[in-house]
Amino acid sequence: MGILPHRDAMMLIDEAEVRNGVAHGLCHIRGDEWFLRGHFPAYPVVPGVILCEMLAQTTGVLAADPAIIARFAPKETSLDRLAAEQLRNMAMPDIQDVSIIPLFTGLEKVRFRHRVIPGDTLRIESLITKAKSPFFFASGKGWVGETLCVTAEFSFALIKQ
Repeated sequence: MGILPHRDAMMLIDEAEVRNGVAHGLCHIRGDEWFLRGHFPAYPVVPGVILCEMLAQTTGVLAADPAIIARFAPKETSLDRLAAEQLRNMAMPDIQDVSIIPLFTGLEKVRFRHRVIPGDTLRIESLITKAKSPFFFASGKGWVGETLCVTAEFSFALIKQ
């Protein structure tokens, strides 16, 4: 809660941390979550859009450190070298500033491969793949145990309120 602006019912992840430039998050599905009451009462399944939000919230811990975002800027090709250098030297928005909020700008290649139900713990990994401030591009995956449940590529922007 010290990093993400989400509160109350919309704080969907239970914990998140960054290790070696990768965000790792956990969400324990208890069964009493608001989104399960109607999806589906007799057979509760975490909605896909909620899984996408869990991926995004986990990625939010990466956005809290501009150095991490800049580290994932393209630097391998000669065409990208100048842009990557500019990105590393530019002032990035500070997500710790309460006037900055992360907003989804796109979801691509989303795949729901297995259901997530009460009693499951969703383990999430995500990383920034490229950045052009204020836009950031990421990819994420979520597993229950060893079963891959969701994959997605997405983008977000850090916007001043």
